[in-house]
Amino acid sequence: MPDYRRIIPCLDTKNGRLVKGVNFVDLKDMGDPAQAGEAYSKAGADELVLLDITATLEGRNTMLEAVRRTVARIEIPLTVGGGIGSLDDIRRLLDLGVAKVSMNSAAVKNPALVEEAAAEFGSDTVTVAIDTRKSEQLPSGFEVMIAGGTQPTGIDAVEWAKKVEQLGAGAILPTSMDADGTLAGYDIPMTRAIADAVSLPVIASGGAGTLEHLAEAIVEGHADAVLVASIAHFGTFTIAQMKQFLADNGIPVRM
Repeated sequence: MPDYRRIIPCLDTKNGRLVKGVNFVDLKDMGDPAQAGEAYSKAGADELVLLDITATLEGRNTMLEAVRRTVARIEIPLTVGGGIGSLDDIRRLLDLGVAKVSMNSAAVKNPALVEEAAAEFGSDTVTVAIDTRKSEQLPSGFEVMIAGGTQPTGIDAVEWAKKVEQLGAGAILPTSMDADGTLAGYDIPMTRAIADAVSLPVIASGGAGTLEHLAEAIVEGHADAVLVASIAHFGTFTIAQMKQFLADNGIPVRM
């Protein structure tokens, strides 16, 4: 694990186009993911995540063409998620030059896939994404959601995080559906509950609206990295500004 905190722009895609929504809906077209990826790569982002957000709902694999074009234009690691359901799907992405894959629905439906993928390709290549929603019915207060946030599972998010660590996942990407796209800040209690329950790197996701939110996710949420979307895509802050703010607040970053 690097000893600095990472800033990771997230490229949500639909039909091969970059989109941004609020609470997983009301998607706006934001252009070409490859072009955005190249800009972030040059701007100093540490890594990128590309999520084909409707692949699982539409019952199809990841749109490889958008991935292929993005990989060709960036010089930083790329994690790809959405529509991954088998070792072959993972192999196909890794063969394109993708550094890591992210699984959510497939991991919940078939936990053995996490174990098999870690054994076959190494834990470092396997990120498990956990979409969460507040729930008073569960001990941690957070429920795992699948199928693009449309299906509740009844699974406690913190218990699931512990399980995927045992299965061999290399990182966890918990996204708060309640906070997603709201610009009101990450869900700190959820992020911290998961980060404190596992020894894996945790990437805070969903809701960043200010530079302070990034620092909060790391200091209070105990996250190892922060995923950013709206504040980056809409030009609110540059990657350099984000890193400078963290550095000024005593948080180690790679400048």
